[in-house]
Parts: sequence; C-alpha cells; structure tokens
Amino acid sequence: MPPHPETWLRPLADGLYCEPGGFYIDPLRPVNHAVISHAHADHARAGHAHVLATKGTLAVMRTRIGVERIGHTQELPYNESLRINDVTVSLHPAGHVLGSAQIAIEYQGAKAVISGDYKRQLDPTCEAFLPQSCDVFVTEATFGLPVFQHPAIAEEIAKLLASVALFPERTHVVGCYALGKCQRLIAELRQAGYHAPIYLHGALMQVCETYRQLGVTLGELLPATVAQKSALKGAIVLAPPSAIADRWARRLEDPVTCMASGWMQIRQRAKASLIELPLIVSDHADWNDLLTTIRDVGAPEIWVTHGREDALLHALSRLQIRARALRLVGYNDEGEP
Repeated sequence: MPPHPETWLRPLADGLYCEPGGFYIDPLRPVNHAVISHAHADHARAGHAHVLATKGTLAVMRTRIGVERIGHTQELPYNESLRINDVTVSLHPAGHVLGSAQIAIEYQGAKAVISGDYKRQLDPTCEAFLPQSCDVFVTEATFGLPVFQHPAIAEEIAKLLASVALFPERTHVVGCYALGKCQRLIAELRQAGYHAPIYLHGALMQVCETYRQLGVTLGELLPATVAQKSALKGAIVLAPPSAIADRWARRLEDPVTCMASGWMQIRQRAKASLIELPLIVSDHADWNDLLTTIRDVGAPEIWVTHGREDALLHALSRLQIRARALRLVGYNDEGEP
C-alpha cells in the first residue's frame, strides 16, 4: 500500500517539507533545497542554496531578488519530471502569474499536488491552470468565502475604459501589484482595443521588461515619473497600491483613483481606502473556482492553506470529501491583508 502523503510531507516551521526528497516547498526562511511555485515575495524568498522552479519564475526572481541572492538555480519545464532522491517532481501550470506552477510530488505510488496560488480565469500573460489527478491536493483559500465570486475581467476592463471615456480630462490611476496583476491589466486593455501608451510607476517597470523578454506583448509603456502632467490627461497610469494615495499621485491630473483587486468586492474596503473606481480583478481562484478545481482534480483528500480555511473545510465536509487545514503562516498575496 502506498504511504499516505501525511507520513512524508510535513508542515514545519520553515514551510512544507518533503522528507524523502529533502526539500521544502516555498520555504519561509533560507534552506538548502527549495522548490518554488511562483515569484511573489511571500513564496519566493532570498537566501536558499538551491532553487528549482520554472523558467518564468526564475527570471522574475532574478529581477526582483537579484541573481546573487537566489543561490544555485535549476529550471524545470512544465509537465516534465525530475527525480530528486526518492521522489519524482513535476511542475504544472497554475494560471496565477507568469511561470507559476503546481508542484506534483510522487513517492512510492502516492501523489500529492501543491497548488501554490492559482486562478481558473484565463490570463493572456501566463499558461492556464491544468488540473492534476492526485491522492492529496493542497489548495490555497485566499478567497475561500462564498461572498467572493469574481466577475469576468472583460467586464472590469470595460468599466475602466467607460470611465476614461467619460472623464477625458482626468488621469485614471490604477493600484495593482507589480507582478502579475500589472501585466495582466495591460494585456487585457490591449485585447479590449486600448492601444494608447500606458504609464507606469517606476516600481512596475522592471517586471514588465522581464515579461517582455519572456515573450509577453504589452505594447507601449512609458514612465509616469518623467511625463508632463498635461501628457497624463485622459491617460491610464498603473502604480503600486501604496502609491495611489501617496504624494506621488499628486503629479497626476485630477486623478480618478482605482484599485484592481479581488478585495474590491467588499464595498466597505473600497470606501475606506477612498477608491473611486473599484475593479474586481484577482489572480486567485474565487469561491466557485476553488470548488470547481477540487472537483476537477478528484483527489480523495484536500489540505487547505493560507486563506479562509474554515468555510472551505465546512463545504468539503458537506460534499463528503476528507479535508484538513495545514495552517501554514507567512503566506499572503502582496499588499493584501
């Protein structure tokens, strides 16, 4: 009988540890061997001696962390297998950001899949989530409450463009995370027919350039920090969430303050943050897509981590699916609570 994953995949202080493989998955502190699901700072940290990840994740890590701070790296393409000590590891598209991967681990006939962060909505800047059959599926639950049901991103882009047309003398500044959300917004705006230059806060430029080097088309991007105030009338400016309410935003022409986040579904949060145009755009699975994914994977057991665990555990119990919370700490989407 294959050994149950709970006997060889253990939540420790440094993160989720695969004992027969001798590596951690997205460790919280520097370790000797790390397998990284994606390049967001809460999953990809500096100081590991050896790092295994996809080409896209490693490229973004080099941009954000620095080559000298990520140790020895090994690239593993999607859907290819690698033997590490007594286990077989493979990486599969997670649909979260460029390079994001589910981490599949097989040991003596048992298979566990660690989702990392993922979404099911299509995204022109990264490969779509690919369900993997397994014995244990480890899922995130960032938006693990029934209230979170994200609209199609085309609807939110249409809201933004309608506001740009309605207020041609004002600058629309959109708060968004530097990795993933920023590039997705740009690509979706282009698909919607918006081909004017898009202006960026300086903190967003480098990751966009990395995306371009990896073949993602983003159109004309200009630095907002050097643009004349008059040039920004009627323009769209993307900036980190912290910048849109900062002195930095004063350079903009009567700005319409926008925020692109799954949390914008909570109106009180948008109002408290003085967001004039909330855009419900998330790079995580919403409630319905969490349940859809669990059905698609078909695993007899689910482990739930970093998010709203209790509601999802209750829903799974009603579906007669065995589930438990890992309660790993230290994982949050960038800039989100």
